[in-house]
Amino acid sequence: MSKPDQLDRELLNLLQEGLPLESKPFQNIADKLDITEEEVIQRVQQLKSEKIIRRLGGIWDSRKLGFTSTLVALKVNPDYLEKVASQVNLYSGVTHNYQREHSYNLWFTLTAENTQEMNRILNEIEDLEGVENLIKLPAIKQFKVEVKFNLKGDQNDHR
Repeated sequence: MSKPDQLDRELLNLLQEGLPLESKPFQNIADKLDITEEEVIQRVQQLKSEKIIRRLGGIWDSRKLGFTSTLVALKVNPDYLEKVASQVNLYSGVTHNYQREHSYNLWFTLTAENTQEMNRILNEIEDLEGVENLIKLPAIKQFKVEVKFNLKGDQNDHR
């Protein structure tokens, strides 16, 4: 895997701002970078193939769409951690599934259509072999959702 060059970093900074909602969004970005649309597309494809970019897509406010979500902490027998993590990942509403160095060693977020569906899924997960305990940690107040990295490295960014 090659390290992103300065142009890649500038491209990544622009992509963090979102794709312009127009018929040729990559041309818009190309114009800002003074390169061709084809080069932008090629660089994006390369960054995706190297797994520097995981995905390009919309981010929706699930609460405004009527969904509910929660952070979940699982205490999993270490002998079952990989298996439980794989089973948890099968639920389409699960994101950010991480192992932690703690007695609650598997943490993830879950988004569901409603509280009843969320509880059904959490009951299934709690019944998985190796799960010793589950804590549901719903957000009470949201302070920050978005993160943007200054990849150019030429200034401190405290937005």
